[in-house]
Formats: sequence, C-alpha cells, structure tokens
Amino acid sequence: MPEYQLYCFAQSGNAYRAALMLNLIGADWAPVWVDFFKGGETRTPKYRAEVNEMGEVPVLVHGAKKLSQSGVILNYLAERSGKFAPQGEDERLEALRWIIFDNQKVNGFLGPYRFLKNFARPAGDPAVMGFLKGRIDGNLAIVDKRLSERAFILGERPTIADISLCAYLFYPAEEFGFDIAGTHKNIGAWLDRIKALPRWVHPYELMPGYPLKA
Repeated sequence: MPEYQLYCFAQSGNAYRAALMLNLIGADWAPVWVDFFKGGETRTPKYRAEVNEMGEVPVLVHGAKKLSQSGVILNYLAERSGKFAPQGEDERLEALRWIIFDNQKVNGFLGPYRFLKNFARPAGDPAVMGFLKGRIDGNLAIVDKRLSERAFILGERPTIADISLCAYLFYPAEEFGFDIAGTHKNIGAWLDRIKALPRWVHPYELMPGYPLKA
C-alpha cells in the first residue's frame, strides 16, 4: 500500500493543492476517488463519520493520521519532506499570510465562481457572478503585482505558498470564461515556472474523475 492516500476528485482545486504537493515532493501516494457530483459522497453520514466530519476534500491519510484542509496538508508534507518549506519564522509567517489570502480572497472566490458557472444547476445568478468576478479581478491584481518583483511568492524559490495559490489557476480558461494567465502577465510567467518543476502534472491528469460522466 502507498505511504499516503489522498481523498480527492479531479475538479477540486482544493484537492489539487495536496495532490500536486505529493507529486512534486516525489511521495509514494495514491488517490482515493470521491464521487462528489453524482453520488454526493462528501455529504453522506458515512463519509462524515469515517473520513472527514467537515464533509470536504482533500483528506490526506498517512498511517493513523487523517488530515483535512489543504493548508494543513501542505504544511505537514513540507515539514516531513523538507521540500517547498518556508525557512525561518519570517518566511513561515509570510507563507501562512499568503495561504490564508489565497483561501479567502483568491481561490476563495475563483472556486465558487467556477462551480456556479460549470457545475451548478441552475447556473449562478448573473448578479452574483458579477460580484464574484469583481473580487477575483481585484485579488488577482494583488498577486500579479507581487509577482512583478520576484520569481515566486516568497522570493526566488517556490514554497507551499505558491502551491496553494496556483491550484485553481491551472484549470482551463474556458471553465472561467476569462484567461487569467493571458491577462495577468506576471501570473502567467509564474505558472510557467511552476509547470517547469519536476513532476508537475495537470489536475485532470493527476486526480481521478475527469471527464465527468453524464
């Protein structure tokens, strides 16, 4: 059995953070597919009792441990592997600052926007979509400005802050209806640098469940 198992599905940017980290560090891991869309697996009493009481993915299983929340998983894997880890107190705090900003402001808006556009039935209300898009534009501009001054979020080497922030940005532009990399040149160049890392894999190739079955 692989050392790590990750409960995930291909369309989840939150799960992709953890899956990408596992791949980048060369971990011995295997995905455990979660039937989110048709089976509603994360909302079942069994899943909440046996996997994650919060009813979410990702969940990382490592021996007797079951860890949820992508930021916790990224920190755990960085500490165990020594890879992509912030160095020293200042970097640790700075990485945490950007991971929280990502969860609340970047992918925290991109995730719901993409879900409402592609997977919700009926699709999201235009007023709601307009509100989310405005917040997305403003928050991506903050990231783009940050990356105008450095190769990666904390400096000249990638850390878990980059792995967190990049997750949703690798999904196809047509799923958003706008081209993030094309309209934010510094983000686009940064994504190319991340794609060039050994063992980088696209989310639809790294995790099971794509394409969705009718």
